[in-house]
Amino acid sequence: MLLPMNKVSERYSELKKLISHNDFLYYTQDRPELSDYEYDQLFLELQNIEKQYPELETSDSPTQRVGGKVLDVFSKVAHRLPMLSLSNSYSPEDLNDFDQRVKKVLLLDELKEVEYFCEPKFDGLAIELIYENGLLVRALTRGDGTTGEDVTENIKTIRVIPLRLHHNKKGKEIPPLIEVRGEVIMFKNDFAELNETQQEAGVQTFANPRNAAAGSVRQLDSRIAAQRPLRFFAYALGATEKISFASQDECENQLGLWGLPVAEKNILRRVARGAKEIISFYQEVEALRPQLPFDIDGIVVKVNSFRLQEDLGLVARSPRWATAAKYKPAQATTLVENVIVQVGRTGALTPVAIMTPVKVGGVTITHATLHNQDEIDRKDVRIGDTVVIQRAGDVIPEIVSVIIEKRPKDSLAFKIPDHCPICHSEAKKIEGEVIYRCTNALCPSILKESLKHFASRRAMNLDKVGDRIIEALCDAQLLKKFSDFYRLTKEELLSIERQGEKSVQNVLLSVDKSKKTTLARLIYSFGIRFVGEQTAKTLANHFVHLDAFLSANMESLQQAPDIGPKVAQSIFDWLQNPDLIKDVHELIALGVTLESTQRKSTGALAGKSFLITGTLPVKRDEAKDFIEANGGKILSSVSKKLDFLVIGDDPGSKVERAIELEVKIISWEELTKMIPA
Repeated sequence: MLLPMNKVSERYSELKKLISHNDFLYYTQDRPELSDYEYDQLFLELQNIEKQYPELETSDSPTQRVGGKVLDVFSKVAHRLPMLSLSNSYSPEDLNDFDQRVKKVLLLDELKEVEYFCEPKFDGLAIELIYENGLLVRALTRGDGTTGEDVTENIKTIRVIPLRLHHNKKGKEIPPLIEVRGEVIMFKNDFAELNETQQEAGVQTFANPRNAAAGSVRQLDSRIAAQRPLRFFAYALGATEKISFASQDECENQLGLWGLPVAEKNILRRVARGAKEIISFYQEVEALRPQLPFDIDGIVVKVNSFRLQEDLGLVARSPRWATAAKYKPAQATTLVENVIVQVGRTGALTPVAIMTPVKVGGVTITHATLHNQDEIDRKDVRIGDTVVIQRAGDVIPEIVSVIIEKRPKDSLAFKIPDHCPICHSEAKKIEGEVIYRCTNALCPSILKESLKHFASRRAMNLDKVGDRIIEALCDAQLLKKFSDFYRLTKEELLSIERQGEKSVQNVLLSVDKSKKTTLARLIYSFGIRFVGEQTAKTLANHFVHLDAFLSANMESLQQAPDIGPKVAQSIFDWLQNPDLIKDVHELIALGVTLESTQRKSTGALAGKSFLITGTLPVKRDEAKDFIEANGGKILSSVSKKLDFLVIGDDPGSKVERAIELEVKIISWEELTKMIPA
């Protein structure tokens, strides 16, 4: 039965708000309140409404984040106000000099302290977001500072960026126009995973997170940008209408209230009085730098008062009221002792430099990937070379350059062999790719790496089965396929060197525990080329049952969201291998079970909705599982549809909203008593 149009429109608006709110909780605050399955079902419902009623679709719909438009070229758009560049400094002494210059221009007494605003200097791509009446209408790159490129379609795919600013009673009203400036970045772990994916796909890897972020934003196909793990931090304003702020600190506080990500207050952004406190912040952040999830190359210091900023003005194209205090890059020199070629689970041949151990940023470096032959040729790295190394994005060791003056006279250029170094089969370079691959599907190295992936934490999570054990089991011919993990015996494991009774028991328990998994994890564990975690979740949600996935054809694969012809072909080719399909059936026969990701519709809590706030006696995930296991539904916010607000210590503002809406408030103990003994 078709719903009346007003009801469809009401549900559409509700879904947009609900999904946007959960995007904010998941991507910005790192505290999701919905399971992946529940989120995906809401998103699918929204897509279906837009498909059936295209006239309802709006530019602030979360479906805009999926991408889809392919541009011929980016259009150029002038900034209302120029995006200025900052002067750089590299030491505490430079910061002291900056403070003295500010005082001199402001004609302040030597003893008078200026109030400064300090925050990290993000190493990414500067972007301007233009909001009109709270709606994101355009996004521009910095360009030459006066004119930028219109990258709106790609920026919309970044889930931490609100498509519509969130109204918050604690702050100011959303103005008719506000231009928010900030940085698009990529977290270090996301960068490492992206490069791994690029390497596996046989395409060029990125040098560092900044290049990865910039390259992703400037993709002409927004679907590619949507697949990249991009983040954003806001830190400044461009043009505004009918709104004003007294200081930079007040401004960033308000941006955070509107739902824009900003640096963490007091830890990563702080008001400092005078040069001494600036220098203290500079040194504190430098000490924190290795632990940060993202890359920074210094701090930014601004005079906090906007009135004083106007008084200070500009010098050429740089503001007198701000400076960027950079950190010196953590680099070292060492010797390339050898170059070996490793073979990955997709057969990719990857050259790796083996170097004399050296410490970089507190970490001892012995290896650095050289990626492919093009990269080796570009840097001209040879065995015996003295090289400068650093950690790209503070994560991946990389060779920056070769010190040619120290090169041995008899050195020879390195060439990747045209055969596999492990099984000696032919290695081929596929058209359109930059790497060579072993052509032997039974190559021992491909097998080992595939089994390591299968056992990894994000796949089947055999947490006590490490790489060394897997290699030893493969060498002993005890592991030849995925299902062999579930055939391992105590006697076989004890036959492996350095395996005692206790460790063997841990391995067997770990293997047994891993039998209970999900379809998404199982699909990801197969290591199908181009199928990462998110694609595996998409496939699991689309096919629901393992048998449906195993019998999929090209047509049904391409009907799954975001599965293009290239990915579909890779999955289809994998499904056509009878040995692999047989092995999957053996996994099930050996006890691997797939948990349903769908919520129970029966139980003591069936038909009731819950929301958790504050610190409970159990972990939040355990509490949610408990509610869902008994038929309850988890909501993401306090509304009239909420039946119970479960509170723990420090519950926050949700309690006030629940009282206002007359939602019943209960403790964890009261919740558990609702379940019959």
